[in-house]
Amino acid sequence: MAEVLSSYIPIVIFIAICLIIGLALMVAPFALAFKAPDAEKLSAYECGFNAFDDARMKFDIRFYLVAILFIIFDLEVAFLFPWAASFGDIGWFGFWSMMVFLAVLTIGFVYEWKKGALEWE
Repeated sequence: MAEVLSSYIPIVIFIAICLIIGLALMVAPFALAFKAPDAEKLSAYECGFNAFDDARMKFDIRFYLVAILFIIFDLEVAFLFPWAASFGDIGWFGFWSMMVFLAVLTIGFVYEWKKGALEWE
């Protein structure tokens, strides 16, 4: 029984260290931060307009476009992590499948770049 419990000691130490670091990071801003609030710092910033205006007002579609493009490319790049982790086991088929995927990703990126979707005028 003692052998089984002693095998959990590294996990308990890891959780304790995580709790200490987490609590330190939550308490440190209150203890160390410079407190000089002004109206500009305390104002809410959402989508380039004041959050307390009329909810039906029009605003620029570029905010949506940038957000959607970020989500698309962020999710596609997230596929690289499991691929890299299993790279030794998947062989040439997995390698060339990812190269095709990256080619399609690159073509899409070049297309949106040429269309000016990344320009902020």
